[in-house]
Amino acid sequence: MEQPKNAASLADLGEFGLIDRIAGQTQTHNQSTIRGIGDDAAVICAGGRHQVVTTDLLLEGIHFDLTYCPLKHLGYKAVAVNLSDVYAMNARPRQITVSIGVSAKFTLKAIDELYEGIRLACERYGADLVGGDTSTSLTGLTISITAIGEAEPDRIVYRNGARPNDIICVSGDLGAAYMGLQLLEREKRVLKGNAFERPAFDGYDYILERQLKPEPRADVIDFLEKIDVRPTAMMDVSDGLSSELLHICHSSGLGCRVYEEKIPIDHVTRNMADEINFNPVVAALNGGEDYELLFTIAQADYQKFQSIPGPNIYAIGYMTEADKGCRLITQGGSEADLVAQGWKAFAQ
Repeated sequence: MEQPKNAASLADLGEFGLIDRIAGQTQTHNQSTIRGIGDDAAVICAGGRHQVVTTDLLLEGIHFDLTYCPLKHLGYKAVAVNLSDVYAMNARPRQITVSIGVSAKFTLKAIDELYEGIRLACERYGADLVGGDTSTSLTGLTISITAIGEAEPDRIVYRNGARPNDIICVSGDLGAAYMGLQLLEREKRVLKGNAFERPAFDGYDYILERQLKPEPRADVIDFLEKIDVRPTAMMDVSDGLSSELLHICHSSGLGCRVYEEKIPIDHVTRNMADEINFNPVVAALNGGEDYELLFTIAQADYQKFQSIPGPNIYAIGYMTEADKGCRLITQGGSEADLVAQGWKAFAQ
């Protein structure tokens, strides 16, 4: 069927435009539905506590490449990225379900390896594998995981609670996963058709692990509880710092100022970026797949972060009124619009 000439394409709409479109056409009907589409997870009332529910879909050739991604690592990562969304709601995971579509090229041993990684992630983060589905696939491997977590109602954190002058914080460092992907893709090209060469990975274990086996930041959630800080807004960094911060700004109806010199970047990430002549700040802003936690806190709470030792958490800027816009302050002191330039779904 031919589309009208003025009809928007999926590529024009993009992933988040499509989500907004679906959300705008969807109503909830149950009082137990506290939060529906539009956050890292849905929130459902379950007696005295709230449950959070999130789903991620991973497709071979789109989200992972089995040329360099071991199935055990893939299983682990598939769970980790879902649990990251649970932690981004300031909740803790309890159960997951796993559904897979498998083509005829996969052996039973291969599926065992995939589920070994899934079970390892579940054991590490205290989640139970409680069900799922299996199906034949004609296009390779598909993995869909739903994660269920829980928290006290007053501990849940959404994207829309930031306030002017709140401090913008991020855990860990950024850009490493993207640089790990660039290294893997480079070595894949170099070694294509040459079975006797070994990939040049020496010195880059850190960025490879950040790409192939990310760890969701359960320790940050534990620390926030320990120092009695509830962020005003939070989400995980899956699509790049720019994209996620713009989501918080949009949801909260605010602007922001982020300082380039404050963005945490590991030295291994910088080394790889130098090697391929790539700006590491661009990797941090737009690379994605870091699965760190981005959150805002009241200024009065900032001192609590110095009260006891904890995970690396960095203050990188502050929230502003909406009319001030979303800006990156460069090391030279100039301002540039903060623009999301990371992964664009439906653009292939």
